[in-house]
Amino acid sequence: MTAPLPPPPRPPDPGEARTSLTLAAVGGPELLRADAARNRALLLDAASRLLARCGATNLTMESVAAAAGVGKGTVFRRFKDRTGLLIALLDHREALLQAAFLSGPPPMGPGAPAAERLHAFGPALMHHERDHHELILASRTDPLRTYTVPAQRLRLSHVALLLRQAHAQGEPELLAHTLLGSVDAPLVHHLTCERGMPAGRLEEGWHDLLTRYGVAR
Repeated sequence: MTAPLPPPPRPPDPGEARTSLTLAAVGGPELLRADAARNRALLLDAASRLLARCGATNLTMESVAAAAGVGKGTVFRRFKDRTGLLIALLDHREALLQAAFLSGPPPMGPGAPAAERLHAFGPALMHHERDHHELILASRTDPLRTYTVPAQRLRLSHVALLLRQAHAQGEPELLAHTLLGSVDAPLVHHLTCERGMPAGRLEEGWHDLLTRYGVAR
């Protein structure tokens, strides 16, 4: 959690027809030996069971150690702290989303026009954030970190690239930040759970923003 983050990816050139974006972990890349990978999977399986049973708020390093049948020190050595554990739990879920928009079928994946992919991406991301909002909110101990983790930079680069390809009106990176902010987990949770706003209204808000940027459905 304390290792320096890699520099942000170079923004794609406007003339690039394809993206070379690759899967990015929530907490950064990590290469593990086979035995270490097995131990990590064992701990994450135990943590996932606890998460489903007691929620993210009550998930502790001690409870994960007990559920996995290992010492507490093993969990701390693997994940450093509770935030590291929560981020590791998010990695698998994030990888599924990334696979869908990087290499999955249309309309979100390659093979569909950029405008169609953009309109499909927002609702999919919003549902992903809603499904994992408790885990996402619990892992955000540093508000500024949201903008620097590899997974978020990948989302930003992906949306900015599609905006360029769709010839959106405006600065692609700034437009991408605005779009992603409209479906960010805390805002979606506040509007749907505390304000009672239908999810469909938020989806239409994403489509409306894209239309205002000159990206028609």
